[in-house]
Amino acid sequence: MRVLSLAGRRLAASLPTLFLILVGVFLLLQFAPGDTVDAMMAQMGGGDAATARELRQFYGLDLSVPVQLGNYLWRLVRLDLGFSSIYGKPVATVIAERLPATILLMTASLSFAFFAGLVLGVIAARGVNKWPDTIISTLGLVFYATPSFWFGLMAIVVFSIYLQWLPAGGLEDITRIQSGIWRTLDIARHLVLPTLTLGLIFLAIYLRIMRASMLEVLNLDFVRTARAKGLDETRVIVRHVLRNALLPMVTLIGLQAGTMLGGSVVVESVFSLPGLGRLAYESVIQRDLNTLLGIVFVSALLVIVVNFAVDLVYARLDPRIGTGD
Repeated sequence: MRVLSLAGRRLAASLPTLFLILVGVFLLLQFAPGDTVDAMMAQMGGGDAATARELRQFYGLDLSVPVQLGNYLWRLVRLDLGFSSIYGKPVATVIAERLPATILLMTASLSFAFFAGLVLGVIAARGVNKWPDTIISTLGLVFYATPSFWFGLMAIVVFSIYLQWLPAGGLEDITRIQSGIWRTLDIARHLVLPTLTLGLIFLAIYLRIMRASMLEVLNLDFVRTARAKGLDETRVIVRHVLRNALLPMVTLIGLQAGTMLGGSVVVESVFSLPGLGRLAYESVIQRDLNTLLGIVFVSALLVIVVNFAVDLVYARLDPRIGTGD
């Protein structure tokens, strides 16, 4: 119960943050040149001032900024994200069509980065200042310092164009109608390169954190005691060291969720994935305010949910939270 109470309080504390994010983004977008009507008329090849005035009146863009903000927040209370004038459908429908691709990409990338960083961090810590540690640390530095879009472009050149092992983009093969396990395998095949591209920079962070955490825990008194009792070294690492060394890693998942959403904008654009990141980029270009605010709202909710789950996992790993110590 204490764990759920703690997670519930943190969840409630996130609501004011969500409100401030939406208000801040709304006000910042007012300073951007042009609006939705300008983008629509550019797509139509132009129009006169009377048409533009009627469209702004129809979409409520002729109202003052405080009134527009109030109308948007009132719609949001009723779970109405508005209507996308660019896509010609409700914003909720547009986001629902793009959300699965982003969730798949984030889940795959986060899982790859976490588990690969965990394994490499343990190997580096067990061979500290030796050749495995040197190689892994150097690779981590290279992964962290290299822009993700360059990784993506090079991956396309090598694995899609030169070797022709993997598709260059898209979520699935649109030239064939597939279902069941074959469609699942096709989507997984299309996600290999985007997952590696987005996950490598986070893998570098996780392996450095895991290495440092392992080195710290290995020098604690309870580890020396376990070794003095004659326990096997593998059992000491698995049963005693990993549980405590994982705490910083789990905390970092919640902190990196928002960063990964931001990184998906670049990766989804490079690999032409129909996700929220690419939709956000298109919404900015087309001045689709309702869609962009809806993306910010859904993205913030995703980060809050991920942090809520991380709090629960952290509480399970750290016995002090459950006992109230």
